[in-house]
Amino acid sequence: MAEFDIKAGLQHVLKQVEVALQKRPKEIVAPKPLLVAVSKTKPAECIIEAYNAGQRHFGENYVQELVEKSQHPDILSQCPEIKWHLIGHLQSNKINKVLKLPNLHMIQTVDSEKLANSLDVAWSKLQPVPTEPLRVLVQINTSEEDAKSGVDASMAPSLYQYIRSNLKNLQAVGIMTIGAYGFDYSKGPNPDFISLMKVHSAICQANDLASESVMVSMGMSNDYDRAIEMGSTIVRVGTAIFGYRAAKA
Repeated sequence: MAEFDIKAGLQHVLKQVEVALQKRPKEIVAPKPLLVAVSKTKPAECIIEAYNAGQRHFGENYVQELVEKSQHPDILSQCPEIKWHLIGHLQSNKINKVLKLPNLHMIQTVDSEKLANSLDVAWSKLQPVPTEPLRVLVQINTSEEDAKSGVDASMAPSLYQYIRSNLKNLQAVGIMTIGAYGFDYSKGPNPDFISLMKVHSAICQANDLASESVMVSMGMSNDYDRAIEMGSTIVRVGTAIFGYRAAKA
């Protein structure tokens, strides 16, 4: 049993999601947010505990952790409906390792035509042949920090359109940002969230898409409620569910 009460943490987050949803302005047309539990550095038993409490979508930042956990015998046997999201940077030389993992649901960090092309080719070569395209999000560097991955906001609509028009093995389902850490909300709305929602609007207009059909992945443990109020439809929450994490060496 984990030291932190994971079930209680999960229930608290789900309640806060509902509260934030009620505060979302009516003019924002978007579905109820999907909660992705970020299990970075957490052992298999914590993931199983969250799964048994009803959680199905889990996110990993590091490829090696995703590889180990998705193939963990206890998770495979006890969590048959688990859905894995890669939410960290994906190097081209790790693509084949990731795509053949069991229960892979989505890659949230596609930030270039080169990476998208490589994913498209690799997905087409998988055996057995997948029955549906690989779901991907276009990652956008809204904070314009050199240390962060992601395409520039101005280039995001064209990358989204490129994937939709040219890569039949990929399904572009939305956009994602990490954003700057520690924003002071006493100064007003988060500029990263404002930037991502502008990109969302531009993508919908350029591709003639309904706003609710393009997912928006933004918001983490410290600000997922505010992200939901602004239109987020995927929130990535770790600490608030699993407790404080050991620092990654």
